[in-house]
Amino acid sequence: MVDRGASALSPPDDWPAHPDPILALNQMGSFDWDLDSGLFHMDAQAHEVFDVRPEEYDGRPETLSIRVPPAEGRRLDSLVAQAFKDGSENYGAYFRLRRRDGTLRWTHTQGYIRRDETGRPRRIIGIVRDATPELNEYAARRDQTAWNLAARRDETNVVQLITAALANARTVQDVIDVLKDTHGVTHLGATSLVMGLVEAGRIRLVAEGPEGSFVPGTLVTRIDEQYPMSEVVRTLGPRFIESPEEFAESYPILWPHITDLDITSAAYLPLIVQARPIGAIGLLYGDRRGFTSEERNLLVALGSSIAQSLQRAMFYEQEKDLASGLQQAMLPRTIPSVRGADVAVRYRSASLGRDIGGDWYDLIPLPGGRVGAVIGDVQGHDTHAAAVMGQLRIVLRAYAAEGHTPATVMARASVFLHELDTDRFATCLYAEADLATGVVQVVRAGHIDPLIRAPDGSCRRAPVQGGLPLGLSAEFGRLAYPVGTIELDPGHTLILCTDGLVEQPGADLDDGVQTLTALVASGPQDVWKLADLLIDVAEERGGDDDVALLLLRRRGVDAPQSGGRLQQHVAPGDPEALSQARHMICAAVRAWGAADRSDEVELVADELITNALMHTEGAAIVTLRVVSDTDRRLRVEVEDSSSALPRRRDAGDSGVSGRGLLLVHMLTDVWGVEARGGGKCVWCEFVVPERD
Repeated sequence: MVDRGASALSPPDDWPAHPDPILALNQMGSFDWDLDSGLFHMDAQAHEVFDVRPEEYDGRPETLSIRVPPAEGRRLDSLVAQAFKDGSENYGAYFRLRRRDGTLRWTHTQGYIRRDETGRPRRIIGIVRDATPELNEYAARRDQTAWNLAARRDETNVVQLITAALANARTVQDVIDVLKDTHGVTHLGATSLVMGLVEAGRIRLVAEGPEGSFVPGTLVTRIDEQYPMSEVVRTLGPRFIESPEEFAESYPILWPHITDLDITSAAYLPLIVQARPIGAIGLLYGDRRGFTSEERNLLVALGSSIAQSLQRAMFYEQEKDLASGLQQAMLPRTIPSVRGADVAVRYRSASLGRDIGGDWYDLIPLPGGRVGAVIGDVQGHDTHAAAVMGQLRIVLRAYAAEGHTPATVMARASVFLHELDTDRFATCLYAEADLATGVVQVVRAGHIDPLIRAPDGSCRRAPVQGGLPLGLSAEFGRLAYPVGTIELDPGHTLILCTDGLVEQPGADLDDGVQTLTALVASGPQDVWKLADLLIDVAEERGGDDDVALLLLRRRGVDAPQSGGRLQQHVAPGDPEALSQARHMICAAVRAWGAADRSDEVELVADELITNALMHTEGAAIVTLRVVSDTDRRLRVEVEDSSSALPRRRDAGDSGVSGRGLLLVHMLTDVWGVEARGGGKCVWCEFVVPERD
């Protein structure tokens, strides 16, 4: 019952400094609610009405919820809010209050709103009194009807809110969180909540509350046991328990464990989908006896909505598990240990249902103390992208293990993807590192550049000239991938990642790379801890893309002292490739401890490469390796596609050519020519001292 009229009895404006004696004579308590501070002051008579001792009350209206049932509290809050909105000066209402002994009594309140000069409510002063004695049977019935109508409207709104929230629930835990949230079923007036799911002929408890209400022995129960959730699953019908006596008589096993909750009634609902029970939910009440037909229909509808959301969440989790399992099966199960390096890999899935990505990483041990590191991302977020990723990972590993140059590995992988009869392309970066020399040859197919972190913590981007993504380069006939060379000194870390780690909504990719560079620079030196940090940041940031990460740190100890091998493809008319080959030779000679003969090695190698490019129609393949038998030698090989053997010529006094082989003969310790398939290989060796 709501009364907007003014009362003849009202506290003075200077209350509580001068309490009105008339209020005390009429057994009316008074209150002063400071809306700025939120404090709700009450006099002694008001404490009596609410049956709250002074030491139990901290001056905050929320504390009175122990006496005001939730539905009544929400109705009063709505009434006050509407009075604020309407510009009213006062409001009045009857509401039910639960006293210390558990009985419900009718109470009346009248409030007077005081506003500032702008019209904003600043203070409410009012009265509260026990209205039970003055209400006759007719008035009580009328107010009860009004309360039922208000409560029914309130419950309907709560059901609508719950249904809307359940529509966004993706997992079973999301559904549970919605139900246990402050806007969930507790706003229907329920004291406690239980929910179980049917699994293999049993009911497993997945939610219960409030904390401390768990009943021992009910975590997993049989469907044929004498429990209310078991009964509704068996019968596929709801079970409404309207009194403590009925509860105790019907479920003698359960009732003794919940008597401390002061349960007066309960509603157990089967969760049914396509005529099959998937679980049950129980709502236990402490302030009602019995359920009207409207309330029963409302709760049954709520159970149907919960069941639909649970089924959707179960399907989602099954699909996610299937997709994640497929994706994990495509990734390497273990990363091999590499002598001379510390390697850390991480993967974070941002998948939603079947929307999984095609990100991957791989580490490929190669002969001669070398290792291949791969990072890539197949276009799309579905199971097809994961399947293509798995096939690409296998062929890249196979081509690298066959001994092909990094550029050839990437080109062949692009042709494979193009011929796979798929519309997907993939970005990829392949880095082949010689851990003895620290020389890293990098081929980039539309992927982001790698990062290099130094032992002092500084981090920089290592720009590498790239080609088209895999699949597209084959389609457009641009398979000549340039090879970049990076020197990885002892203690330096090579960082490869997919764009999910650097892309941020509304931010430029370069800005994302700079952010990542700064993060790496501030991170720990340990590669495993650094990898954990980077993946944790990606997890906190969220996003709709997967993240693959590979960190390789050159230790500089236990690296192979001989048997190192480097190879570079040099195409005709490609000055960049020639420059990269020279850089590779210079770095290898220095790293292999042959600095005393570096000038001779570089000069001879340059001469052989130039001859191959000038006197043949194809490309040259330059190979450097260290060989050891009776002594330690650095071997340079230049292979071309021509079978014509080189011959020495007399250059004459004024000739500008013809001295190449003479130079090779004079500067090397031994040299020769051997047939290689349809072409030849010109080789030479330099004796170098053993390294300390």
